Amino acid sequence: MSVSELYSQYTRVWIPDPDDVWRSAELTKDYKEGDKSLQLRLEDETIQEYPIDVQNNQLPFLRNPDILVGENDLTALSYLHEPAVLHNLKVRFLESNHIYTYCGIVLVAINPYDQLPIYGQDVIYAYSGQNMGDMDPHIFAVAEEAYKQMARDEKNQSIIVSGESGAGKTVSAKYAMRYFTTVSGSASDTNIEEKVLASSPIMEAIGNAKTTRNDNSSRFGKYIQIGFDKRYRIIGANMRTYLLEKSRVVFQADDERNYHIFYQLCAAASLPEFKELALTCAEDFFYTSQGGNTVIEGVDDAEDFEKTRQAFTLVGVRESHQISIFKIIASILHLGNVAIQAERDGESCRVSPEDEHLSDFCRLLGVERSQMEHWLCHRKLVTTSETYVKTMSLQQVVNARDALAKHIYAQLFHWIVEHVNKALHTSLKQHSFIGVLDIYGFETFEVNSFEQFCINYANEKLQQQFNSHVFKLEQEEYMKEQIPWTLIDFYDNQPCIDLIEAKLGILDLLDEECKVPKGTDQNWTQKLYDRHSGSQHFQKPRMSNKAFIVIHFADKVEYLSDGFLEKNRDTVYEEQINILKASKFPLVADLFHDGKDSAPATTTSSRINIRSSRPAVKASNKEHKKTVGYQFRSSLHLLMETLNATTPHYVRCIKPNDEKLPFHFNPKRAVQQLRACGVLETIRISAAGYPSRWSYHDFFNRYRVLVKKRDLANTDKKAMCRSVLESLIKDPDKFQFGRTKIFFRAGQVAYLEKLRADKFRAATIMIQKTVRGWLQKVKYRRLKGASLTLQRYCRGYLARRLAERLRRSRAAVVLQKQYRMQRARRAYQRVRRAAGIIQAFARGMFVRRIYHQVLREHKATVIQKHVRGWMARRRFQRLRGAAIVIQCGFRRLKAKQELKALKIEARSAEHLKRLNVGMENKIVQLQRKIDDQNKELKTLSEQLSTITSTHDMEVEKLKKELACYQQNQGEDSGPQLQEEVESLRTELQRAHSERKVLEDTHTREKDELRKRVADLEQENALLKDEKEQLNNQILCQSKDEFAQKSVKENLMMKKELEEERSRHQNLVKEYSRLEQRYDNLRDEMTILKQTPGHRRNPSNQSSLESDSNYPSISTSEVGDTEDTLQQVEEIGLEKAAMDMTVFLKLQKRVRELEQERKKLQVQLEKKEQQDGKRVPAEQPSNDSDLDQDADLAYNSLKRQELESENKKLKNELNELRKAVAGQASEHSPAATGTPDSYSLLLNQLRLANEELEVRKEEVLILRTQIVSADQRRLAGKGSEPNINARTSWPNSEKYVDQEDAIEAYHGVCQTNRLLEAQLQTQSREHEEEVDNLKTQLEALKEEMDRQQQTFCQTLLLSPEAQVEFGVQQEMSRLTNENLDLKELVEKLEKNERKLKKQLKICMKKVQDLEAAQALAQSERKRHELNRQVTVQRKEKDFQGMLEYHKEDEALLIRNLVTELKPQALAGAVPCLPAYILYMCIRHADYVNDDLKVHSLLTSTINGIKKVLKKHNEDFEMTSFWLSNTCRLLHCLKQYSGDEGFMTQNSAKQNEHCLKNFDLTEYRQVLSDLSIQIYQQLIKIAEGLLQPMIVSAMLENESIQGLSGVKPTGYRKRTSSMPEGDNSYCLEAIIRQMNSFHAVMCDQGLDPEIIQQVFRQLFYMINAVTLNNLLLRKDVCSWSTGMQLRYNISQLEEWLRGRNLHQSGAVETMEPLIQAAQLLQLKKKSPEDAEAICSLCTALSTQQIVKILNLYTPLNEFEERVTVAFIRTIQAQLQDRNDPQQLLLDFKHMFPVLFPFNPSSLTMDSIHIPACLNLEFLNEV
Repeated sequence: MSVSELYSQYTRVWIPDPDDVWRSAELTKDYKEGDKSLQLRLEDETIQEYPIDVQNNQLPFLRNPDILVGENDLTALSYLHEPAVLHNLKVRFLESNHIYTYCGIVLVAINPYDQLPIYGQDVIYAYSGQNMGDMDPHIFAVAEEAYKQMARDEKNQSIIVSGESGAGKTVSAKYAMRYFTTVSGSASDTNIEEKVLASSPIMEAIGNAKTTRNDNSSRFGKYIQIGFDKRYRIIGANMRTYLLEKSRVVFQADDERNYHIFYQLCAAASLPEFKELALTCAEDFFYTSQGGNTVIEGVDDAEDFEKTRQAFTLVGVRESHQISIFKIIASILHLGNVAIQAERDGESCRVSPEDEHLSDFCRLLGVERSQMEHWLCHRKLVTTSETYVKTMSLQQVVNARDALAKHIYAQLFHWIVEHVNKALHTSLKQHSFIGVLDIYGFETFEVNSFEQFCINYANEKLQQQFNSHVFKLEQEEYMKEQIPWTLIDFYDNQPCIDLIEAKLGILDLLDEECKVPKGTDQNWTQKLYDRHSGSQHFQKPRMSNKAFIVIHFADKVEYLSDGFLEKNRDTVYEEQINILKASKFPLVADLFHDGKDSAPATTTSSRINIRSSRPAVKASNKEHKKTVGYQFRSSLHLLMETLNATTPHYVRCIKPNDEKLPFHFNPKRAVQQLRACGVLETIRISAAGYPSRWSYHDFFNRYRVLVKKRDLANTDKKAMCRSVLESLIKDPDKFQFGRTKIFFRAGQVAYLEKLRADKFRAATIMIQKTVRGWLQKVKYRRLKGASLTLQRYCRGYLARRLAERLRRSRAAVVLQKQYRMQRARRAYQRVRRAAGIIQAFARGMFVRRIYHQVLREHKATVIQKHVRGWMARRRFQRLRGAAIVIQCGFRRLKAKQELKALKIEARSAEHLKRLNVGMENKIVQLQRKIDDQNKELKTLSEQLSTITSTHDMEVEKLKKELACYQQNQGEDSGPQLQEEVESLRTELQRAHSERKVLEDTHTREKDELRKRVADLEQENALLKDEKEQLNNQILCQSKDEFAQKSVKENLMMKKELEEERSRHQNLVKEYSRLEQRYDNLRDEMTILKQTPGHRRNPSNQSSLESDSNYPSISTSEVGDTEDTLQQVEEIGLEKAAMDMTVFLKLQKRVRELEQERKKLQVQLEKKEQQDGKRVPAEQPSNDSDLDQDADLAYNSLKRQELESENKKLKNELNELRKAVAGQASEHSPAATGTPDSYSLLLNQLRLANEELEVRKEEVLILRTQIVSADQRRLAGKGSEPNINARTSWPNSEKYVDQEDAIEAYHGVCQTNRLLEAQLQTQSREHEEEVDNLKTQLEALKEEMDRQQQTFCQTLLLSPEAQVEFGVQQEMSRLTNENLDLKELVEKLEKNERKLKKQLKICMKKVQDLEAAQALAQSERKRHELNRQVTVQRKEKDFQGMLEYHKEDEALLIRNLVTELKPQALAGAVPCLPAYILYMCIRHADYVNDDLKVHSLLTSTINGIKKVLKKHNEDFEMTSFWLSNTCRLLHCLKQYSGDEGFMTQNSAKQNEHCLKNFDLTEYRQVLSDLSIQIYQQLIKIAEGLLQPMIVSAMLENESIQGLSGVKPTGYRKRTSSMPEGDNSYCLEAIIRQMNSFHAVMCDQGLDPEIIQQVFRQLFYMINAVTLNNLLLRKDVCSWSTGMQLRYNISQLEEWLRGRNLHQSGAVETMEPLIQAAQLLQLKKKSPEDAEAICSLCTALSTQQIVKILNLYTPLNEFEERVTVAFIRTIQAQLQDRNDPQQLLLDFKHMFPVLFPFNPSSLTMDSIHIPACLNLEFLNEV
């Protein structure tokens, strides 16, 4: 292929441009060899003549085809050069908003200066486990590659992140570490991954600062080693730091800041704990205000300071150490503000004694002010003979002060790094590590000093390592493919490195100059000129003698030598350090210990042994080690050793612009960084070899159109590819055939694409020609047919017009005829109507006359009727009154007779007994009340008599006084009385007049009110009418709205129900996860105890085993936690508050259980002490025998006594029932009498039982004594001499009967035993009471201590904080009290429910007992009648119950649960184990054995969990136990006795219901277990399906030949390639789902659950496929959309074939369906944008925009989606309230619902096969 073929007309090239670096142009005519210029047309249509260098023959760079633009990998470009790389990055960054791009093994990351939603947990899980190149470029892909290679190759890895300041290095390193902590997790409970992430804010605070290029620039380098164990989980980390920029502590350039921690501390200076720091705002301090602006826009320093403190706490820095750290930082600020005054002589200076900043500095560091004030202004000179103290000038003092501040900060920095490393250190054995290097990139400023020199030196070393690694990988690739390899000459920067670090190099000469007593920067610079002037990498500036130029790999850099020696020495006066060493604060003194000074630049290294590829530079002497340059060189050599011993991965961060504008690209700045970071060097190395690589399969699929027809018959694709290439490309050096790939030189793929496009263009022309001819033929035929049609229609029109004229003539004649007829007919009808009217009037007159006569006769008849009826009624009433009088007399006679009989009956005793049953107490009470009332009456009568006597005496006395008064007044009283009467009359008249006035006003107001009420009523009526009208209108209008509202409310309620169910199931899932974690830890502990070595535990254990899951669940032992969970499910309304209540209750329950455990522990210890002290008393064998005999006798008598009492009670119970029934039937209805009689019956039974118990104990004691006496009499005949010998009676010497003596002796012994037992009981009670009091006392002491501690803490707070703290304490106290009250109410309600259940059970038992007694009496009667007949026993049928012994329970669980295989029950009834377990439970219920029910159910649940944990990856086993657990749950519901579950039962099934126990709580436990099994089933199914999804849905060609392979995607790395062919087709997914469906159907799983399983699986298929589509550019094409549509239709067809289309699985695929449609729709016009917005409702705005950005044409005939079209889509979708999440959560699990599904089988019809080995079960 000649040059003239490449540079032909219309070929596009790149030409240099001063503004855009490179500019695109198009050739307007062909280039011929020898031409001196090219004729070009620019993009703005201007014509330009481009000159060509004829000598070097340098033609402009060729431009890649548009189809290659936007590639994920820069090495996939056909033409590899600088303009192609720059253009590809620009297109991806600006048009597609892709910030990551591969460049071979390098990830190029462009800082977007914007927040992107591509770093969430969902994206991390999407990249986890994927091969590098399968997904779009991402920092997570690089991290996954490093993690995978570490696990597969067992080799340490490194991720090297480099770039300019502000390019995003720190953020990239942070995301890489976050990926490792998320994917790997922690190996212990120390949360080491959180500590690793927490180290970032600490290091950013103390090591990052604002610069002119970056608001958060790292001013140091760091290398973090994340350690992993053998299971590749994080166990620890270690950090090394490099070259902290100490000069920034004392100096900042314009618009820059000091380190963040200074400003954060000043922002938090107002906090009470920082008052002693004496800080103000940052503008007040010299060290923080030199840059001018102290605030960063959008950054809150106070908030960042709080995050820093939290991070300090998380990594284990104590609060006291934190305060000390902040004191040291504040002291540095005060040191910078110390005012130094020069003396007049200029040779000395001093510090003012009143300087507050120096006082604060000394106070904060704990040193003496006088010493520090003296040695700040003086220095000590030591000679061989004596020591001098010399004053210093002002500049020397300022330099010494700044040096001290830098030294203090550097020591503090290294101390913090050391303590962070201690927090991240682990004692576990480290197996491997991944290092993340975040180091400064190449730097060049206007003024470059010592820091820039060290930074660029480090980048030279890293670039050398990078170049060698890239070269090595290229060589390995060619050797693997067996390609002939010629060495590539790549740039080696070893001469530049030797210039810097070799003997007598720049650093070596600098160290030598530092050792000279009066060495200067100028002398050192002159030595450099003399020594290295001949070096090709060293130059001398023309206009300066204080600078030198080093030619680095990236650019020339001019360094100013001023300050090199001072910065290299890093001199701090020893006297000042000695003062700080004597500080009274331990932390300050430790900072300046001698051990800290030896190697401050590094920390403890990793424990991995690393062997260097070259020896490290040796030190010449001790003085040489102390220079900063030597320390940096040593740490850099150590870093390079580590990197050379690991597999590196490179991330190059690019800063797109200096203005920090989001998604703004500056080509000049980008090219500078691409040259500096080595990306272009990678491109050059790749372009020198064979950069384009194709597999044979992909090449054939892409370029099969270039193959001749006769060659297609060959089946060997390699041979076809070879023949095609040899025929198309004549130069054999342009391509090579490898084992699995074809390798092409640069530009060859573009040439092949050109040939392919020409072939397609020719084919397109042929197709267009044929189609156009066919269209013309169709057009001619259409015109011919139209002409014939027009002729036919014209002729028809003329014929129709003639026929119309003839019809009109005929119609005129008909109209004339009809008109004449109508006129004659009207005249006739008028005469006829007149005659009819005359006749009607005449006939009406005659009829009215007849009618009036008939009416008069009718009225007379009515009058006669009413008179006769009145007379008949009068006679009837008279007769009825007489009859009533007769009836009353007769009835009175009968009533008297009946009253007499009743009186006789009332006097009888039996009647009185019936009436007075239970009334004795009432009579006694009434009698007492009567007596009390009589007494009160008597006392009241006495009081009344005394009162009357006194009253009479007073009346007599008053009469006498009145008589005396009348006599004295006589005649004078008359006029006065008259005047009083007159005055009273006038007042009475006035009162009458006022009353009348008031009545008038009242009546008037009343009338007014009535009128007003009437008006209001009228208005109200009008308003009601209007209201009714409006209501009718509203009802008419809002019927549809109401229906819509009701539908919405139903949907909302369903949604809330789903949320509540999912929340409950998430709680169950979280509980099982925590339970699994506990089991794993317990297993690890047991393993560690048993075996001292390290053993690996499986990481995928199930979470379904817990022997202590529900240890106390029964009708009497259910804890508060289960009640709380049950209430949560029943209420379901208080969501967040309910969850908090549940949490607090659980927390309180845990505390109570802990207290109970402590109490039990104390009691156990005391019991052991008592057992240890107790000595068994020796008792005679005779006494023990006698006691044993007495106990036996006592037990036998007690049994006999109980049997007799039981019979008596039964008889009394029957009599009482009869009496109550008779009384109820005679006196009251059954409905009202039943409860009273029943309660009376219960009371009498209770009283009788209590009395019987008391008497029974007395009788038993007496009988025991008698029987024991008889036994002693019989047994003691042979032992009479012994008794006489032993016994000596103290009372007298008279004869005592031996039997009486023995009996008395045993009575005394028994009495002593009873007294001793009572004494022991009392002592135990006393001890328990003392213990309780002690525990209460300890609890009160703890509470008092806690209150005192709280009080002390409160005193330290401010008044506002004290008030807030008090309110919080009160709230917590009230919350605890409220919880206590709630628990009390719940317990009372629970007891009430239990009592009601017990009452129902008792009533049922009483009824059953009555029925049994009635049946027994009838059988007894029948037996008495037929006593002589012999009856044979009939064999009973199987009742559906299975009986087993308690000791066989473990065997039952083992044979039926733990060791049962699903294959063993292949031909049996589905869910047979569930039926067998229920029949066993039913028998335990039948015999009323609650312990047996509890034990069986608990053992079953634990057994199922053990089986599932053992087979946690077996789908068949999990499905088997899910179906059996659900069936057992259904059986417990179906046969529970609840009417709601018995609607579909048959009569036979109702007989199999449980009788005694309510197993509602166990149903809840089984429901939770079913949820756990369902979740495990889904997890297993997803694990089997997930590896198939991407390959089957996106990559496999379901429609053959539809998708032509795009020119080479990512050039996959060998280490990332999976071994073997892991591709799947859609049939594999369908086969797997067929297997799932068959297994679940065969095992009898409910159809509703099967539907939910496949709904969940289809959602997972949708989520995984859509997530991969959103993260892969190579599959976002039209052909992929077609493949997806076909695959989805196949899955829908499968659902319909399995009758699962109603499961909702298709609805879960809606986002994927819309994504496939989006890929196939047109994407040009605004109408297309509107159609996309209306169609893609299930996709979020971010997902739509992402797919449009990723859309990639497969050939040049397709067009890319323009940026303007994407902006139109975003504008139309901006009103959507979509979630911010880009990817779907493929781990989301829908809440499962287990609908009730009763069985039609009866228990007695189930057969137990012999293969189960359940012979010990007995059919009842």
